[in-house]
Amino acid sequence: MTTVIYDLHTHSTVSDGTLKPAELVRRAADQGVNVLALTDHDCTAGLTEASAVAESLALNLIPGVEISVTWGGRTVHILGLGINQEEPGLQAGLQKLRAYRDERAREIAHGLQKAGIEGALEGASCYAQGSILSRTHFARFLVAKGYAKNTQAVFKRYLVQGKPGHVSGCWTTLEQAVTWIRQAGGCAVVAHPARYHLTRSKLVRLLREFKACGGVAMEVVSGSQPPEATALLLGLAREMELLGSCGSDYHGPGQAWVELGRIPPLPGSCKPVWSLWQ
Repeated sequence: MTTVIYDLHTHSTVSDGTLKPAELVRRAADQGVNVLALTDHDCTAGLTEASAVAESLALNLIPGVEISVTWGGRTVHILGLGINQEEPGLQAGLQKLRAYRDERAREIAHGLQKAGIEGALEGASCYAQGSILSRTHFARFLVAKGYAKNTQAVFKRYLVQGKPGHVSGCWTTLEQAVTWIRQAGGCAVVAHPARYHLTRSKLVRLLREFKACGGVAMEVVSGSQPPEATALLLGLAREMELLGSCGSDYHGPGQAWVELGRIPPLPGSCKPVWSLWQ
């Protein structure tokens, strides 16, 4: 039996990826991915283009989005998989988040200016090909200007708490994000739980609140976590009776994380989120 390769967390130029939606789908197909979710940050504008190419390649595209949430004083991300991108409530909510992103970008640029870095807003905008202006675009600008050797170093030096370009997130609530996703006919998934560096007790609290809101799944396998984290997340998924998902969090060639479809498979003892679609 042929193994089906799932990659349910990816980004295009619509948000902070470096490949256009069509290019992303073609690369996924070349890498042997059978089921792909395009989950751009707070925006679904790439789904129509991606769907057309996916159909021509006989690749199953899952329409998705990654919604920014403020929880416990920090930013967490909730994926919506299998959404109806035309749902008015979802689109109204995403529009508000994009408006806040513009405001936050101006604040980031102001903080960097105070640190002696001029032209950050305009510079970051040159790297944004869609309607989203993110911290990643600022990081790419700062790398190009020689302020750090790579985007990871930029984040540590300029964009995290206590650094010049840090702006505390003021996103939507966990309940609201899950509600938007459910209203759009999708399933809500906690993205890369290990990346939030929460204690186990706080992570359990997040997952409990998420499930109480109607969330159904969590990423057990992500391109941004070490293997030992997978064992912890697998145990939590089973304990909390949440479905498991897997995604590379791919942002483009040469970017962080791993290649499309090159993440480890979801452990067999974990009920997969795609069981909802089959």
